[in-house]
Amino acid sequence: MKSSLAIARHELRRLFVSPLAWSLLAITQLLTGLLFALTLTDISLNPRSLGAYDGVSEMVGGGLLRFATLVLLFVVPLLTMRLLAEERKTGSLELLLAAPVSLVAVVAGKFAGLMAYLSLMLVLIVAMPLSLRLFTPLDLGLLASGAIGLWLVMAAFTAVGLFLSSLTREPTLAAIATLGVLLALWLLYAVSTMDWQPVIFGFALPIAGAAHALSLIGHRDALLHGVFASADVLYFVIFTLCFLALTVMRLDMDRSA
Repeated sequence: MKSSLAIARHELRRLFVSPLAWSLLAITQLLTGLLFALTLTDISLNPRSLGAYDGVSEMVGGGLLRFATLVLLFVVPLLTMRLLAEERKTGSLELLLAAPVSLVAVVAGKFAGLMAYLSLMLVLIVAMPLSLRLFTPLDLGLLASGAIGLWLVMAAFTAVGLFLSSLTREPTLAAIATLGVLLALWLLYAVSTMDWQPVIFGFALPIAGAAHALSLIGHRDALLHGVFASADVLYFVIFTLCFLALTVMRLDMDRSA
Protein backbone atom coordinates (compact mmCIF):
# COMPACT_ATOMS: atom_id res chain seq x y z
CA MET A 1 0.00 0.00 0.00
CA LYS A 2 2.81 2.45 0.90
CA SER A 3 4.55 1.70 -2.39
CA SER A 4 1.37 2.34 -4.36
CA LEU A 5 0.76 5.64 -2.57
CA ALA A 6 4.34 6.74 -3.17
CA ILE A 7 4.06 5.96 -6.89
CA ALA A 8 0.66 7.67 -7.07
CA ARG A 9 2.06 10.84 -5.44
CA HIS A 10 4.99 10.78 -7.84
CA GLU A 11 2.70 10.45 -10.87
CA LEU A 12 0.42 13.22 -9.61
CA ARG A 13 3.44 15.47 -9.04
CA ARG A 14 4.68 14.74 -12.56
CA LEU A 15 1.28 15.63 -13.97
CA PHE A 16 1.07 18.99 -12.23
CA VAL A 17 4.51 20.06 -13.38
CA SER A 18 3.59 19.16 -16.95
CA PRO A 19 2.21 21.89 -19.26
CA LEU A 20 0.19 19.21 -21.06
CA ALA A 21 -1.81 18.31 -17.94
CA TRP A 22 -2.61 21.95 -17.17
CA SER A 23 -3.50 22.61 -20.81
CA LEU A 24 -5.85 19.62 -20.98
CA LEU A 25 -7.50 20.68 -17.72
CA ALA A 26 -8.01 24.20 -19.06
CA ILE A 27 -9.32 23.01 -22.44
CA THR A 28 -11.72 20.56 -20.79
CA GLN A 29 -13.09 23.28 -18.52
CA LEU A 30 -13.38 25.68 -21.45
CA LEU A 31 -15.32 23.22 -23.61
CA THR A 32 -17.64 22.02 -20.83
CA GLY A 33 -18.09 25.60 -19.63
CA LEU A 34 -19.15 26.71 -23.11
CA LEU A 35 -21.68 23.88 -23.33
CA PHE A 36 -22.97 24.78 -19.87
CA ALA A 37 -23.42 28.43 -20.87
CA LEU A 38 -25.05 27.53 -24.18
CA THR A 39 -27.50 25.17 -22.45
CA LEU A 40 -28.52 27.85 -19.96
CA THR A 41 -28.94 30.31 -22.84
CA ASP A 42 -31.16 27.83 -24.66
CA ILE A 43 -33.32 27.40 -21.56
CA SER A 44 -33.68 31.15 -21.07
CA LEU A 45 -34.60 31.74 -24.72
CA ASN A 46 -36.77 28.63 -25.08
CA PRO A 47 -38.13 27.46 -21.69
CA ARG A 48 -40.31 24.87 -23.44
CA SER A 49 -37.17 22.89 -24.28
CA LEU A 50 -37.21 21.62 -20.70
CA GLY A 51 -40.34 19.64 -21.55
CA ALA A 52 -38.25 17.07 -23.42
CA TYR A 53 -36.23 16.34 -20.28
CA ASP A 54 -36.90 15.41 -16.69
CA GLY A 55 -36.13 18.87 -15.36
CA VAL A 56 -33.02 21.03 -15.22
CA SER A 57 -30.86 18.33 -13.66
CA GLU A 58 -31.22 15.99 -16.62
CA MET A 59 -31.00 18.64 -19.32
CA VAL A 60 -28.06 20.59 -17.90
CA GLY A 61 -26.30 18.03 -15.72
CA GLY A 62 -26.95 14.97 -17.87
CA GLY A 63 -26.05 16.78 -21.08
CA LEU A 64 -22.86 18.15 -19.56
CA LEU A 65 -21.73 14.74 -18.31
CA ARG A 66 -22.47 13.13 -21.68
CA PHE A 67 -20.38 15.76 -23.42
CA ALA A 68 -17.61 15.31 -20.86
CA THR A 69 -17.43 11.61 -21.81
CA LEU A 70 -16.79 12.64 -25.42
CA VAL A 71 -14.06 15.05 -24.33
CA LEU A 72 -12.44 12.32 -22.21
CA LEU A 73 -12.31 10.12 -25.29
CA PHE A 74 -9.53 12.41 -26.56
CA VAL A 75 -8.07 13.64 -23.26
CA VAL A 76 -7.36 10.28 -21.59
CA PRO A 77 -5.14 8.88 -24.41
CA LEU A 78 -2.95 11.98 -24.16
CA LEU A 79 -2.54 11.43 -20.43
CA THR A 80 -2.03 7.67 -20.39
CA MET A 81 0.41 7.59 -23.29
CA ARG A 82 3.28 8.65 -21.04
CA LEU A 83 2.56 6.44 -18.02
CA LEU A 84 4.61 3.46 -19.19
CA ALA A 85 5.54 4.05 -22.83
CA GLU A 86 7.57 7.16 -22.03
CA GLU A 87 9.34 5.40 -19.15
CA ARG A 88 10.12 2.47 -21.43
CA LYS A 89 11.55 4.87 -24.02
CA THR A 90 13.73 6.75 -21.51
CA GLY A 91 14.87 3.56 -19.77
CA SER A 92 13.41 4.46 -16.37
CA LEU A 93 10.94 1.56 -16.60
CA GLU A 94 13.81 -0.91 -16.26
CA LEU A 95 14.86 0.76 -13.02
CA LEU A 96 11.29 0.65 -11.75
CA LEU A 97 10.94 -3.04 -12.56
CA ALA A 98 14.25 -3.77 -10.87
CA ALA A 99 13.10 -2.09 -7.65
CA PRO A 100 11.81 -4.28 -4.78
CA VAL A 101 8.21 -3.28 -5.48
CA SER A 102 5.42 -5.57 -6.59
CA LEU A 103 4.06 -5.08 -10.08
CA VAL A 104 0.57 -4.75 -8.64
CA ALA A 105 1.79 -1.79 -6.57
CA VAL A 106 3.38 -0.20 -9.65
CA VAL A 107 0.23 -0.50 -11.77
CA ALA A 108 -2.07 0.51 -8.90
CA GLY A 109 0.08 3.56 -8.12
CA LYS A 110 0.16 4.82 -11.68
CA PHE A 111 -3.57 4.20 -12.06
CA ALA A 112 -4.36 5.97 -8.78
CA GLY A 113 -2.17 8.96 -9.64
CA LEU A 114 -3.94 9.63 -12.92
CA MET A 115 -7.36 8.96 -11.39
CA ALA A 116 -6.65 11.61 -8.73
CA TYR A 117 -6.04 14.11 -11.53
CA LEU A 118 -9.17 13.04 -13.42
CA SER A 119 -11.21 13.18 -10.19
CA LEU A 120 -10.24 16.85 -9.85
CA MET A 121 -11.42 17.37 -13.41
CA LEU A 122 -14.70 15.66 -12.52
CA VAL A 123 -15.22 17.88 -9.46
CA LEU A 124 -14.76 21.02 -11.58
CA ILE A 125 -17.24 19.74 -14.16
CA VAL A 126 -19.90 18.74 -11.62
CA ALA A 127 -19.51 22.08 -9.83
CA MET A 128 -21.14 23.82 -12.81
CA PRO A 129 -24.61 22.22 -12.64
CA LEU A 130 -24.43 22.21 -8.83
CA SER A 131 -24.07 26.00 -8.89
CA LEU A 132 -27.64 26.17 -10.20
CA ARG A 133 -28.89 24.98 -6.82
CA LEU A 134 -28.70 28.60 -5.69
CA PHE A 135 -31.48 29.47 -8.13
CA THR A 136 -33.54 26.33 -8.82
CA PRO A 137 -34.27 22.93 -7.22
CA LEU A 138 -32.05 20.12 -8.48
CA ASP A 139 -32.30 16.35 -8.45
CA LEU A 140 -29.12 15.70 -6.47
CA GLY A 141 -29.60 11.94 -6.74
CA LEU A 142 -29.56 12.10 -10.52
CA LEU A 143 -26.46 14.32 -10.52
CA ALA A 144 -24.68 12.02 -8.05
CA SER A 145 -25.50 8.94 -10.12
CA GLY A 146 -24.29 10.68 -13.27
CA ALA A 147 -21.07 11.81 -11.58
CA ILE A 148 -20.38 8.26 -10.40
CA GLY A 149 -21.04 7.02 -13.93
CA LEU A 150 -18.56 9.50 -15.40
CA TRP A 151 -15.95 8.58 -12.75
CA LEU A 152 -16.34 4.90 -13.63
CA VAL A 153 -15.92 5.75 -17.32
CA MET A 154 -12.74 7.64 -16.42
CA ALA A 155 -11.45 4.57 -14.59
CA ALA A 156 -12.26 2.27 -17.52
CA PHE A 157 -10.64 4.62 -20.07
CA THR A 158 -7.55 4.97 -17.87
CA ALA A 159 -7.18 1.19 -17.47
CA VAL A 160 -7.34 0.71 -21.24
CA GLY A 161 -4.80 3.48 -21.82
CA LEU A 162 -2.45 2.14 -19.14
CA PHE A 163 -2.45 -1.32 -20.70
CA LEU A 164 -1.81 -0.04 -24.22
CA SER A 165 0.93 2.24 -22.89
CA SER A 166 2.64 -0.87 -21.49
CA LEU A 167 2.82 -2.47 -24.95
CA THR A 168 5.04 0.06 -26.69
CA ARG A 169 7.95 2.43 -26.19
CA GLU A 170 6.41 5.17 -28.33
CA PRO A 171 3.99 7.47 -26.42
CA THR A 172 2.39 8.72 -29.64
CA LEU A 173 1.65 5.17 -30.76
CA ALA A 174 0.16 4.41 -27.33
CA ALA A 175 -2.11 7.45 -27.60
CA ILE A 176 -3.30 6.51 -31.10
CA ALA A 177 -3.92 2.89 -30.08
CA THR A 178 -5.87 3.99 -26.99
CA LEU A 179 -7.99 6.38 -29.03
CA GLY A 180 -8.70 3.61 -31.55
CA VAL A 181 -9.80 1.14 -28.87
CA LEU A 182 -11.98 3.72 -27.12
CA LEU A 183 -13.60 4.68 -30.43
CA ALA A 184 -14.29 1.00 -31.09
CA LEU A 185 -15.98 0.73 -27.69
CA TRP A 186 -18.01 3.83 -28.56
CA LEU A 187 -19.08 2.29 -31.88
CA LEU A 188 -20.16 -0.80 -29.97
CA TYR A 189 -22.82 1.39 -28.39
CA ALA A 190 -23.98 2.48 -31.86
CA VAL A 191 -24.40 -1.18 -32.79
CA SER A 192 -26.49 -1.73 -29.66
CA THR A 193 -29.02 0.84 -30.86
CA MET A 194 -29.65 -1.02 -34.14
CA ASP A 195 -32.52 -3.46 -34.49
CA TRP A 196 -30.29 -6.07 -36.09
CA GLN A 197 -30.66 -9.81 -35.55
CA PRO A 198 -28.95 -11.78 -38.34
CA VAL A 199 -30.20 -15.32 -38.77
CA ILE A 200 -27.55 -18.06 -39.03
CA PHE A 201 -28.58 -21.72 -39.40
CA GLY A 202 -32.09 -20.77 -38.33
CA PHE A 203 -30.98 -19.01 -35.13
CA ALA A 204 -31.42 -15.27 -34.65
CA LEU A 205 -28.30 -13.75 -33.13
CA PRO A 206 -29.09 -10.95 -30.63
CA ILE A 207 -26.25 -8.73 -31.84
CA ALA A 208 -27.78 -5.52 -30.46
CA GLY A 209 -28.39 -7.04 -27.04
CA ALA A 210 -24.87 -8.42 -26.82
CA ALA A 211 -23.37 -5.10 -27.92
CA HIS A 212 -25.37 -3.26 -25.28
CA ALA A 213 -24.23 -5.67 -22.57
CA LEU A 214 -20.59 -5.07 -23.55
CA SER A 215 -20.88 -1.33 -24.19
CA LEU A 216 -19.30 1.12 -21.76
CA ILE A 217 -21.57 3.91 -22.94
CA GLY A 218 -24.72 1.83 -22.53
CA HIS A 219 -23.95 1.18 -18.87
CA ARG A 220 -23.00 4.83 -18.39
CA ASP A 221 -26.31 6.03 -19.85
CA ALA A 222 -28.26 4.11 -17.24
CA LEU A 223 -26.36 5.91 -14.48
CA LEU A 224 -26.84 9.29 -16.18
CA HIS A 225 -30.59 8.70 -16.09
CA GLY A 226 -30.39 8.17 -12.33
CA VAL A 227 -30.80 4.39 -12.54
CA PHE A 228 -28.13 3.20 -10.10
CA ALA A 229 -27.96 -0.55 -10.68
CA SER A 230 -25.28 -2.75 -9.14
CA ALA A 231 -24.94 -4.59 -12.48
CA ASP A 232 -23.74 -1.41 -14.21
CA VAL A 233 -21.22 -0.63 -11.46
CA LEU A 234 -20.01 -4.24 -11.43
CA TYR A 235 -19.48 -4.10 -15.20
CA PHE A 236 -17.15 -1.12 -14.87
CA VAL A 237 -15.30 -2.68 -11.93
CA ILE A 238 -14.70 -5.94 -13.84
CA PHE A 239 -13.76 -4.11 -17.04
CA THR A 240 -11.24 -1.90 -15.23
CA LEU A 241 -9.72 -4.73 -13.19
CA CYS A 242 -9.30 -6.89 -16.31
CA PHE A 243 -7.22 -4.26 -18.10
CA LEU A 244 -5.19 -3.54 -14.96
CA ALA A 245 -4.51 -7.26 -14.64
CA LEU A 246 -3.40 -7.37 -18.29
CA THR A 247 -0.99 -4.52 -17.56
CA VAL A 248 0.48 -6.42 -14.61
CA MET A 249 0.93 -9.48 -16.82
CA ARG A 250 2.66 -7.39 -19.51
CA LEU A 251 5.09 -5.89 -16.99
CA ASP A 252 5.74 -9.33 -15.54
CA MET A 253 6.87 -10.42 -19.00
CA ASP A 254 9.30 -7.47 -19.05
CA ARG A 255 10.63 -8.29 -15.58
CA SER A 256 11.11 -11.96 -16.49
CA ALA A 257 12.89 -11.18 -19.76
